[in-house]
Amino acid sequence: MSMDFNLFMNDVVRQARQEIEAAGYEQLKTAEEVEAAFANKGTTLVMINSVCGCAGGIARPAAAHAIHYDNRPDHLVTVFAGQDKEATAKARSYFTDYPPSSPSFAILKDGKLCTMVERHEIEGHDPMSVVNKLQSYFDQYCEEM
Repeated sequence: MSMDFNLFMNDVVRQARQEIEAAGYEQLKTAEEVEAAFANKGTTLVMINSVCGCAGGIARPAAAHAIHYDNRPDHLVTVFAGQDKEATAKARSYFTDYPPSSPSFAILKDGKLCTMVERHEIEGHDPMSVVNKLQSYFDQYCEEM
């Protein structure tokens, strides 16, 4: 059985995009979209998406469930590492003092980085531990909705 790798990867990427959009996150595909989104007042949760197993099995499920909480970010956005390279690079330019990492999460308030959940805090952990970590940051940085 022969499989076209590009066709397979396109399907994986499409599904990953659909999952995060269905959870309520806006996809940012250009540097300009990142700048506009990060200029929003209030808190913004950024999910740096990827095609790796820990993104699909841990990070995206955590992203979907963490936001069902009294304190939650005003804005939910995502960039896709390895796919929307310009947007991802622009987003990472805001994440000073943190090395590039995907999947990961960033919380910004009024366009300034508050904290991050890096890949090493996602990979090898269960989705609920990531949900709990995100929600503890929501308690610190977000208003009750």
